[in-house]
Amino acid sequence: MLTIAHTRGSEPGAVGSPIRSAQGASCTVISGDRTGNLPVTGPFEGKTSFGMSVFNLSNAIMGSGILGLAYAMSNTGIVLFLTLLIFIAILTAYSIHLLLKSAGVVGIRAYEQLGFRAFGQTGKIIAACIITVHNIGAMSSYLFIVKIELPFVIEGLLGHKSSGEWYLNGNYLIIIVSLGVILPLALMRQLGYLGYTSGFSLSCMVFFLISVIYKKFVMECPVYSDNSTQTSISAVYSSDNDTCTAKLVTLTPQAAYTIPILAFAFVCHPEVLPIYTELKKPTKKRMQNVANISIMAMFVMYLLTAIFGYLTFYGNVEGELLKNYSTADTLMLCVRLAVLVAVTLTVPVVLFPIRRAVLQLLFPEKPFHWARHILIALCLLFLVNLLVIFVPNIRDIFGVIGATSAPSLIFILPGIFYVRIVPEEQEPMKSRPKIMAIVFAALGFIFMVTSISFIILEWVTGHSKGIGGH
Repeated sequence: MLTIAHTRGSEPGAVGSPIRSAQGASCTVISGDRTGNLPVTGPFEGKTSFGMSVFNLSNAIMGSGILGLAYAMSNTGIVLFLTLLIFIAILTAYSIHLLLKSAGVVGIRAYEQLGFRAFGQTGKIIAACIITVHNIGAMSSYLFIVKIELPFVIEGLLGHKSSGEWYLNGNYLIIIVSLGVILPLALMRQLGYLGYTSGFSLSCMVFFLISVIYKKFVMECPVYSDNSTQTSISAVYSSDNDTCTAKLVTLTPQAAYTIPILAFAFVCHPEVLPIYTELKKPTKKRMQNVANISIMAMFVMYLLTAIFGYLTFYGNVEGELLKNYSTADTLMLCVRLAVLVAVTLTVPVVLFPIRRAVLQLLFPEKPFHWARHILIALCLLFLVNLLVIFVPNIRDIFGVIGATSAPSLIFILPGIFYVRIVPEEQEPMKSRPKIMAIVFAALGFIFMVTSISFIILEWVTGHSKGIGGH
């Protein structure tokens, strides 16, 4: 989420938020037809081209999870990682198919509204809460990147290593950035710079990918000494003799984080329906093609990042890939700076729909008031700063969010929404599509329980690799 933000457009995914066109005009969507297509006539007609829709959805998919993919590959091996990546990508495309089919039946424009249609107010609240938790996790991952990388950038610019200075302490820096940069942007009533941020974020990640590929061919495999803070993953799976050997299939205690990291990296579902709404000639087939192309593009980008990051550092790769590179490296210093600017500008983008969700759930009938607007922003930033300061590493954020909210958004909710919303006269409960949707939701639940169980087991056994910040 970079988009890094898992929230793109003008606050898509917010409870009850109007979808806005490029000109900022509010729109209304009326019921779709029985073929699963949104209407092309009515109060609003989409004006976004197919290509721009692909760009927008790719931007929504692209997240901070890309920084953890090389680490995931180091814990599973190349073949197993590739298998899991293909598996998650295909399931993501299928879940978007379920969302589009459900939306086409009732003409819904937002994820939470599908929840309301399926289960009433309870469904709306559950969907809103899951999206809120996911966005808080995304905000935390972005600020954790600031906590890790900003001290490195300052060190590189000043030309000396940290010796305890307060301005090289990541915890102090995220508070300063939150109050000095993020809070003022978050207090705006509307995010006018949103479109610029989206394009810049994706450009930063392309720059990051190109740099990772280039560094593979100019760097030797690093071998760390026994007293180094960076060590091989486990003596069982790597040794001094094979640390710089690529493994096709392997399993380490940290492999429990692989599927959650991949799931976290592909979540874009709250943004699918707003993008569908604004698509020119919005048929289900056309939007599914947008989704398939976007998923394929991100699949290629994720795979290249993981492979070249892993083949540069092998068993020594860190949970946040940039942390492996020297602070004296001018190119990677520029990459760090670009990523930092992108994630810092993205945090307010993610905060806006969370605040809108809170306002709609707690104060649905209240008019805009600056006191509520400011107080909610302060509380959210305070909560996220606490998480980032006290959570030891970014891998835990990727893992926990990827094992809870991500499977809910990708697997469970699309499946049960489809079963509840598509009428039985159109598809009986025992029809193949509905049985597949039920199995899909059940698969998500199994995946959630299994991932959480393995992560807790990994915490309890104490097998961890240091990925902490400054």
